[in-house]
Amino acid sequence: MKADLAAIKAELARRQAAEAERAAAAAAAAATAARERQLFAHSVGPVAALKAPPKAQQARTPVAPEPRQRQQDEAAALREALSDDVDVASLLLTDDGLAWRRSAVPADVVVRLRRGQWSVQAELDLHGLRRDAARDALATFIRQARQQGQRCVRVVHGKGHGSPGRQPVLKDKVQRWLAQSAAVMAFTQAPRAQGGAGALVVLLDGTPKS
Repeated sequence: MKADLAAIKAELARRQAAEAERAAAAAAAAATAARERQLFAHSVGPVAALKAPPKAQQARTPVAPEPRQRQQDEAAALREALSDDVDVASLLLTDDGLAWRRSAVPADVVVRLRRGQWSVQAELDLHGLRRDAARDALATFIRQARQQGQRCVRVVHGKGHGSPGRQPVLKDKVQRWLAQSAAVMAFTQAPRAQGGAGALVVLLDGTPKS
């Protein structure tokens, strides 16, 4: 019994000594850290927090909304105005049916168009399109070219080699549609190097339409 009591006392003493040792070590570490902070502060001197620079404010330029509905309405109106019922023979100036111009356009303008003296600024290829799709594409093409202030464009309708009877089905229709468009001032068969009988060079009025 006495032996057990002695052992318990010895264990308590050992634990107390260990606890005291840990406390002394912690106190020593805290004191060391305090001394290091004081030494650093003394070496550096007073410290002030830096102020964040003001953020640059970038002005945003508002983007003008696209008048999509108006553009769609204009394209629809132009498509409706392009009829297949117009007698193109009564519209064309030349016997060979290769050119057309409005009365206000000088005759030499058509000659220059046919010779390729106007720089073509845009092109529309109607190959493979059926009538309605070709008419819609042409109406949209003319509207966009006019909006961009383009004067001379080329419309490729093909020579009809893949059509029934090997006849250029779209050629006559494209001529009718162009002659009815208020934006078209003249057109002529393209020079050989620009498509020849398979294309038309078109002169637009050049008035940008917003």
